[in-house]
Amino acid sequence: MFLNRKKYQNTILYLCQKLKGEIRGKKKMAKLLYFADFDLYEKNQKSITGDVYRALPMGPFPSALDEITISMIENKVLKVEQIAEHDGYVATEVYESLVEPDLSVLSDEEKKMLDRIAVKYGYLNGKQLEDLSHAEAPFVGTKLKEEIPYELAFYRGTDFDGL
Repeated sequence: MFLNRKKYQNTILYLCQKLKGEIRGKKKMAKLLYFADFDLYEKNQKSITGDVYRALPMGPFPSALDEITISMIENKVLKVEQIAEHDGYVATEVYESLVEPDLSVLSDEEKKMLDRIAVKYGYLNGKQLEDLSHAEAPFVGTKLKEEIPYELAFYRGTDFDGL
């Protein structure tokens, strides 16, 4: 597996676009990417982004997320704003797409999977997505801070009807 920067960036832009132009929260962004990559791997033995996920206390986290989003900010295709929503809580990172995704880098199968992810998980917040990911075999079967093997996706039993 290798990191596909173009697909990674356009996956983020595509998900932002599908979710009214923005994704509220780094945790939510990380989990949407996890579900996209692991769902596609479970279905077709390949990931969209090629990223490596680690089992962190708040769930699976994509290793290259910060690096990719920083380069997207520098290239003025993504805006990330810190918004203090609740007193006493860490500010929420809001990811906003500034350009349309380049759909030519995503296969029809990948776009269908991202559409499914947006519908199935897009309305959930980071904590709800964290709880879902904590209940899945890839997270449960991996020691904390270790790399999550994509092969554990086959122990999830995801329903892909309609895909």
